[in-house]
Amino acid sequence: MNEKIKLRIDYLRANMKYLNEAELAEYERLTGQKLRVENQNSYQNTYTEAQYYQEDDGNYQKIEQPITNQAPPANTRMQRNNSANFRKPVKPKSPKPKKTRKKVGFGKRILQLLGLVLLVMVGCFVFGYFRGKANAPKGLKTEQFAGIKAPSGATNILILGTDQRDFQTSGDARSDSIMVMQINSKDNKIKLVSFMRDTLVYQPGVSQYGADTKINVAYNIGEQEGNKGADYMREVLKENFNIDIQYYALVNFNSFATVIDSLYPLGVKIDAQFATIEGQAVGSVDVPDDLNWTPEKQDPIQTIKVGKQRMDGRTLLNYARFRKDDEGDFGRTKRQQQVMSAIMSGAKNPLTLFTGSSALGTIKGVTSTNVSDLFMLTHAPGVLIDATKGLETYTVPENNDWLETYDQYGGLGLFIDFDKYEAKLQDLLG
Repeated sequence: MNEKIKLRIDYLRANMKYLNEAELAEYERLTGQKLRVENQNSYQNTYTEAQYYQEDDGNYQKIEQPITNQAPPANTRMQRNNSANFRKPVKPKSPKPKKTRKKVGFGKRILQLLGLVLLVMVGCFVFGYFRGKANAPKGLKTEQFAGIKAPSGATNILILGTDQRDFQTSGDARSDSIMVMQINSKDNKIKLVSFMRDTLVYQPGVSQYGADTKINVAYNIGEQEGNKGADYMREVLKENFNIDIQYYALVNFNSFATVIDSLYPLGVKIDAQFATIEGQAVGSVDVPDDLNWTPEKQDPIQTIKVGKQRMDGRTLLNYARFRKDDEGDFGRTKRQQQVMSAIMSGAKNPLTLFTGSSALGTIKGVTSTNVSDLFMLTHAPGVLIDATKGLETYTVPENNDWLETYDQYGGLGLFIDFDKYEAKLQDLLG
């Protein structure tokens, strides 16, 4: 064997683990042996040369180092073309994440559904109100009323029921029922104060020195002075009891019956009660049928039984106006408060919230009032809800808390302690 070849084989054998592919192939060719060694070049660094260099032409030259006796030849290496350009590694751009639609939670969907239902209910309520108002029979004319807001922030409404019939003018009528209803109070209660019609009060410009007039005359006097009966009643209540009243509502016989029949088509549930008559307990009473009174038929009668029943508008009117039992006007005032409580208690029925809007429109149409449509629509639902708690009622004067004396016209009236009742009303109404 050639000495030079032998030296080459010895060199390759001594540096076996450093050999590259070409040198391994050379060793196999010279010795005729098949090597089973793993090529070190099968391992590559995570970052290859291609990540740090971008070649222009990709040409490489293999350089063989000469074999010498002094040292083994250097590893064959690849020499880059000088034309290669050094570049910084280019970081691949990560794709922008796709925007995903936010999923609407179950709770949010429920709230959206409830909001839609509420919107539909409000729309139906408003529609029913104006439909009821448009279909209502022609009502009473709205009067001038210089209402004043109560200092407490609550809303006081003067409610007057007159004995005017269809063939009469307002100047012929007197106020049968005189009430002040308070809503929107701080304690969320509806309060109702009734004034007995024979209570003697001072009426500015009318009462004479030392002689007062009955409170129910105030409406008639105001009506004769330019249809200002409600406003003059407001002045009288302010003068004698220091009550500030912002709104009024005036009904006569027909409008009252229409209101009841519209709001309660099946009638109002009520427990009819009468005091003794001439000392005798009664099971039924013949009461004047005021709604059917005419100049030709002046004494119509309706019989009302004692006990629980449903009353339509006509029957409820006759029941509330009766005063011929032994309690007289005080008994009538109690029945009027009972009627108002029965009307309000009907709000406990959830159907009232759905059917009541049309009835409210009818009430607005047949009633003389300065309450606006906006006020009715925005406050009526709250009033119906507050009404489920019941009414807090009070009567001026309290039973038998008066002295009977004559008014300036010679009629028998009730003299009361004004300072006492002014203080009580301030405490109740604020």
